[in-house]
Amino acid sequence: MRMQTKLSICATGLVALAACSSLPDRVDTLEQARLAVRTVERDDLASETAASELNAARNALAEADEAYRERKSLDLITHKAYVAQRYADIAKERIAEGRAKQEIAQSEALRNEVLLRARTREADAASREARAAEREADDANRQADVARQHNQDLEQELGRLQPKETERGLVVTLGDVLFDTGANALKPGAGRTIDQLAAFMSGHPDRNVLIEGHTDARGADDYNVQLSERRAGAVRDALVARGVSGGRIRTVGLGESYPIANNDTSVGMQANRRVEIVISDEIGNFPGVLERAAALR
Repeated sequence: MRMQTKLSICATGLVALAACSSLPDRVDTLEQARLAVRTVERDDLASETAASELNAARNALAEADEAYRERKSLDLITHKAYVAQRYADIAKERIAEGRAKQEIAQSEALRNEVLLRARTREADAASREARAAEREADDANRQADVARQHNQDLEQELGRLQPKETERGLVVTLGDVLFDTGANALKPGAGRTIDQLAAFMSGHPDRNVLIEGHTDARGADDYNVQLSERRAGAVRDALVARGVSGGRIRTVGLGESYPIANNDTSVGMQANRRVEIVISDEIGNFPGVLERAAALR
């Protein structure tokens, strides 16, 4: 009986020895698992995005290595190596996801930076435009102040002629006392007024004048236009006779088109019978004369 037991033990030992000796020198599954784990370990994002999967892969690989050292069954070694490989693959997926999120975040940050730079450039451009607009407004205000001062100086020089500041510029109104009713010849008493106007123009060679003739509403339209033209021309001729260049004088007859009073009364008609002298700006233009421009000649 003892002999049989000994034989049985020996047989079991021989079977185990045969099983151990049957393991190959290289288990491909185990080598592949080692390579996969090392690859994950070398990735900078592993500890940040796949720490638990990497630890699980390491543990499974360690168990596979231990089983191989102890010459356990090939199926067990292969199973442990497969588990390590799968955890390593999952870790790679986690790392890829983390890297994609990181790249998206970087792209979004770059996009935000580009937008910020664009907004900054737009804000700088708007600020420059605002400053330029302020400078233009300041320049315009200064020019307007200078123009107002010039007009005040001109008003003082014109004195008795009582010029008025209007939307057309500085205007001197000469009433019908310069002419007899229905006539266009200047009365002898008009000489003083014309002398003062000529003296002003001599002192300001950069200024031109626009002479507008006006009538009341009596008479036909054509007649009134012609009469107003002749009266404007008479003032022009008087200025030229006093040495003012004809090139500085423009005339227009507007007839009864622009009344300043009611033509139903004698007082209103007298006010409408007038000659208006529009003084140009300092470069000889009439920027305020718009609606009447078509009638100029």
